[in-house]
Amino acid sequence: MLRSVVIFCLIFTCHLSRAQQLTEKKDLKVGLVLSGGGAKGLAHIGALKVIEEAGVEIDYITGTSMGAIVGALYASGYTAAQLDSIFKNTDFENLIQDNVPRSAKTFYEKEDSERYALTLPFNNFKISIPQALSGGQSIYNEFVRLLYHVKDINDFNKLQIPFACIATDVETGDEVLLNKGYLPEAILASGTFPSLFRPVEINGRILIDGGVVNNYPIKEVKRMGADIVIGVDVQHGLSDREALLSATEILLQINNYRTVKDMEKKSVETDIYITPDIKSFSVIDFDLGAQIIDRGEVAARSKLTELTKISTEAQDNRPVIRAAMVRDTLMINELMIQGNYNYSRAYIRGKLRFNVEDKITFEKLQEGINNLSATGNFSAIKYELLHNGDGVGLLLNVKENPNKTFIRLGVHFDDLYKSAGMVNFTKKNFLMDDDVASLDFIIGDNLRYNLEYYVDKGFYWSFGINSRLDDFNKEINFDLIRSNFDVGNSSNISTITLSATDLTNQVYLQTVLQEEFAFTLGLEHKLLKFSTKTLAQVDTVSNASSIPKKRTYFEKSNFYSAYGQLTFDTYDDVFFPTKGLFFDGDFHLYLVSSDFNNNFKEFSIGKARMGGAFPLARNLYLNLETEGGFKWGISPVTSLDFVLGGFGTNLVNNFIPFYGYDFLSLVGNSYVKAYGRLDFEFYPKNHLLFAANFANVGDDLFRTADWFVAPEYSGFALGYGFESFIGPIQVLYSYSPEIKENHFFFSIGYWF
Repeated sequence: MLRSVVIFCLIFTCHLSRAQQLTEKKDLKVGLVLSGGGAKGLAHIGALKVIEEAGVEIDYITGTSMGAIVGALYASGYTAAQLDSIFKNTDFENLIQDNVPRSAKTFYEKEDSERYALTLPFNNFKISIPQALSGGQSIYNEFVRLLYHVKDINDFNKLQIPFACIATDVETGDEVLLNKGYLPEAILASGTFPSLFRPVEINGRILIDGGVVNNYPIKEVKRMGADIVIGVDVQHGLSDREALLSATEILLQINNYRTVKDMEKKSVETDIYITPDIKSFSVIDFDLGAQIIDRGEVAARSKLTELTKISTEAQDNRPVIRAAMVRDTLMINELMIQGNYNYSRAYIRGKLRFNVEDKITFEKLQEGINNLSATGNFSAIKYELLHNGDGVGLLLNVKENPNKTFIRLGVHFDDLYKSAGMVNFTKKNFLMDDDVASLDFIIGDNLRYNLEYYVDKGFYWSFGINSRLDDFNKEINFDLIRSNFDVGNSSNISTITLSATDLTNQVYLQTVLQEEFAFTLGLEHKLLKFSTKTLAQVDTVSNASSIPKKRTYFEKSNFYSAYGQLTFDTYDDVFFPTKGLFFDGDFHLYLVSSDFNNNFKEFSIGKARMGGAFPLARNLYLNLETEGGFKWGISPVTSLDFVLGGFGTNLVNNFIPFYGYDFLSLVGNSYVKAYGRLDFEFYPKNHLLFAANFANVGDDLFRTADWFVAPEYSGFALGYGFESFIGPIQVLYSYSPEIKENHFFFSIGYWF
């Protein structure tokens, strides 16, 4: 009891002496301390609104983590109202996840990212776990944009308000004071929460969140010269077991063991101590940012009298400069690259997709950085914008990813290939710089593989080699075989089980423009096998059932061709596009064949697909596409004709999905098809789908003009889609009014 009385008297005496200082001394220096706390740190903005309203001019700012981010922006010249607008219009979930937009990826990278559910580094024959969920690249890009107006200030004491922040040396556990350097990099390091973001390297030190060692840097602001300290503390005490529901909360709890004890002393040392009521919010509740900002304002308003007293009694009138503005455009007149060893300057420049001396937007700069990040070849991409005459110099400092080998996993089920599991082995810098080798080994109901080797030369022609084996078995109508191959008439057979095997080998050159256009020229070898055991005659002896059935082949030929392909793709998602345009045109000239059926003559096959996705209303999207194909020449070869039916996004050869009909139902050497789909995302990642398609299929449609008549075939589908971590999960009910049949189609996981 006596101890409590003594402590109370000391605190009262301390505050009394400070109150006397306010009335006795003019123009005291005011320091602001902003604690870390993840999303809770948005309350700092609400507190700053009231501090400005009270007329208090801040002389020094220190902060940690989110406190460092808000503090740096305020110190650079932004007003509280501007910060409120910036943070309320920021998609934190997208920034934290560091999702590289699909538009930033080359066509090879797009296919690569839409195939695997899990990627793990594989070094020295050991599988490892990535350092963090996010590299922090998107957040860093945003810091560079917002702080462009102070890009040339390396001493943070020379900002409008002198500023410093805290980080932690992860190797030694030492506290690191950051008051010099490149400001975007400093605040990124201060806010790098362990396991969520990858550590940041500055001056040879590996840094993480400063909250680990000092989440409320009050001593630092006093050392800078503060006579009076205003503190906004968004930390919370220790949580009970019911609140520890995530790894983030548990890590925060461990750190809070020390922080809670430290704050007993630091809160007493703070002249105006503002503690918003944000216990009900978590460190990742960025979607509730508006409410958190309001809580900060409410807490600061309870101290309005004390704040006003500082401005009226302890501060002389001072000029207010605040004029920070977000810059939209810049001209980069010099490019300097550091840290690249296995990836050439031409490769990096090719990924940036802009030329020196071009006037570009910040969005264009960020797109270039995203293109580079999308490769996965760099574990860190830090850059500085430096004053350079009439423009700026871009100093690009890259750190190459030490992980060159990866194990990737995927799972899939659909009605054609059935169940499948995939193990992938990927090796970068396999034979030379800028290359990648990849092997998919697929096991399940059908054994398959996909081997790829690609040399990415950026602006210049790239080079690739592919080898792929596809195999499936499907029960189909025997009339389909009769109409395309020379087989006997077996009147008692209506359906057969068709075995289809396709081995395709390609070598090609490809050039990519703006990550959207790709033009490809190549040579192709294809081995096609179509066979069945249904037609084989069975010995009539008593043990005939144990005698293996002979296989009947309809096709068993090698085909050699030259081909060209032009692709334009700005879809934001391949499975559930909400915006963008798409075009894919392909032309194959078949020159030579081993001619299993003795009927080969030179022929060509051309096909094209084009479409677009458009938002109609909130969470409602329309996807419209049209496509067609034709055979040119008089060759009677039918093995590469177009076959419509079924559902899928990665079907082999000229098999075309078509709702309302089962796989391999409609065949012809030419076709036209129109397709439309409404997609209602009624809950994030959950889609209600309605689709319709119409087609004409037959021989020589374009020669006879039959393609320009009312569609002969139609189908409709109603379904549900879910974006899961293993890929899209879809179930669709389809119906065709012509044949009065319905089919259910299922798909689980990425297509491969």
